[in-house]
Amino acid sequence: MMRNLWGPEDVANYLGVPLNTVYQWRCRGYGPAGRKIGKYVRYKPEDVERWFESMAEGVI
Repeated sequence: MMRNLWGPEDVANYLGVPLNTVYQWRCRGYGPAGRKIGKYVRYKPEDVERWFESMAEGVI
């Protein structure tokens, strides 16, 4: 089953970070992979979750 794509706001809410952080990550080539659709950036929820799970535990 296909889940709805997430916008940057959804990613920020899921990760508990400010929206600006998601934008900064994208500019720096860091963070979960997003794709441009027209003028919008969209994320697959499973890509965001996979990226989060790949982060080392306890790293600050």
